[in-house]
Amino acid sequence: MQIGVDISRALRAHRTGTEGYALAIVQHLLQLPDAAEHTWRLYSDAAPAPFPFPASTPGAGRNNVELCILPTRRLWTHRALAAEVTQRPPAVLFIPAHVIPFVLPLRRLPPSVVTIHDLGYRYWPGAHPWRQRLYLDWSTRWSSYAATRVIAVSQATANDLQSVYGIDQRKIDVIYEAPVPLPVQSGLETVNSRIDLPRPYALFIGTIQPRKNLVRLAQAYAQLVRTHQVAWDLVLAGAPGWMSGDVLHAIDALELPGRIHRLGYLPDEKLQTVLRQARFFCFVSLYEGFGLPLLEAQSQGVPVMAANNSSLPEVAGDAALLVDPTDVEAIAAAMLRLSRDEPLRQQLIAAGHANVARFSWQKAARETMAVLLRAAQGQE
Repeated sequence: MQIGVDISRALRAHRTGTEGYALAIVQHLLQLPDAAEHTWRLYSDAAPAPFPFPASTPGAGRNNVELCILPTRRLWTHRALAAEVTQRPPAVLFIPAHVIPFVLPLRRLPPSVVTIHDLGYRYWPGAHPWRQRLYLDWSTRWSSYAATRVIAVSQATANDLQSVYGIDQRKIDVIYEAPVPLPVQSGLETVNSRIDLPRPYALFIGTIQPRKNLVRLAQAYAQLVRTHQVAWDLVLAGAPGWMSGDVLHAIDALELPGRIHRLGYLPDEKLQTVLRQARFFCFVSLYEGFGLPLLEAQSQGVPVMAANNSSLPEVAGDAALLVDPTDVEAIAAAMLRLSRDEPLRQQLIAAGHANVARFSWQKAARETMAVLLRAAQGQE
């Protein structure tokens, strides 16, 4: 059977959550023992260097992985990819991090599986430019309708698909993602000094945008600096997103020079160092479809504070201190507790390691392969 996969998002130079998911799930699909039974056609809008996927899967005995580079042009998915999959249809098409090509009539599409990561634009529309919000709404609605089967990365996202778009729950498979293994890094002190972190710190990792609730997080931290003279800093790591200027301006207005550090986007080599040395991890987003940074922190033995909304309690299990993300006082109290309560910290570290064991890319790949086979066989 030939399996087609859109890998365009997996090849981005600076990958965020959905792009990281696309890379990891395809890599692990190609490592499955039964991957050798199939041929794989990987669609890309550019020639990657280096190519992160093998030319053949384990045990195949032949090159069964084909890279199909399609012309780069505006609306690549709905023009170049759409033309390819209708003219040379695979047995099943997998879209891990984007949208199913718009093709009518629908019967011209091959059986398709799409992963839906979140519906945050419906809950926090102000966190997106209006054009992006309209496209996200249309593309998610279309993909959910056109797909033979839909993968949701959490039960919370599955519930949103049912309530917002009326997608039949029998069409949805909940498959959890997992922390991306970070490279082992030596010379931690050298790396740490190079990015100038002079004191212990609380850490946030993610795109700088309103939905991440960083202004309230910084306000809570400022309150602690002024009322408790805490001896640790706050570090924000992540690439700028939409309205990041407004977020950072509001944080700068708190007038805490030298106490709130903005590191920008970090490559994996630095990310592990910064993460492992954090005193605790802060993830008080207003909405998350999954919340992968939370698991990455737990996997590195870092206590976690997380919001009590959307998918975060589902993913965190009993291994995080949950707070109301709209309550600055509650965020401040949780931060102070995690900085001082060592028994609680050790409890959360141990629970975090146990919680992370629930998630693995090998398991996600096996479950995803089962969904692809089911879709190819026309089982809705």
